[in-house]
Amino acid sequence: MPMLSIWFFRTAILFLIAGICLGLYMSITHEFAATGAHAHINLLGWVTMAIFGIYYALNPVQAASRIARLQYFIYTLGILVMAPSLFLMLSGNPAMEPLVAISSLVTFSGVLLFAFILFTRKA
Repeated sequence: MPMLSIWFFRTAILFLIAGICLGLYMSITHEFAATGAHAHINLLGWVTMAIFGIYYALNPVQAASRIARLQYFIYTLGILVMAPSLFLMLSGNPAMEPLVAISSLVTFSGVLLFAFILFTRKA
């Protein structure tokens, strides 16, 4: 399996752990304002990163490219900043909104880069 797939899977499982911890926190405290952050951590962090990992496992030639590694780092950076800033914003800190917006655009650029890889790179 390509190392890039392993990076995606390892990062995905860390996001799953974070998502479960946030879900447990919300359940214990009965404070559900940050449900959107919980959903983003699980869907963009756990599910989407695992799908990226599967794709690269099935396409090792593409996984070996520099652009694929760049896609990993851009997407991961976006989620790493977006998730906690979204949590803080939804928990009552509106000053986080610009950081959420910027990190969302970084995350989206990682998705667009994956789309570019998917549609233009030969296996």
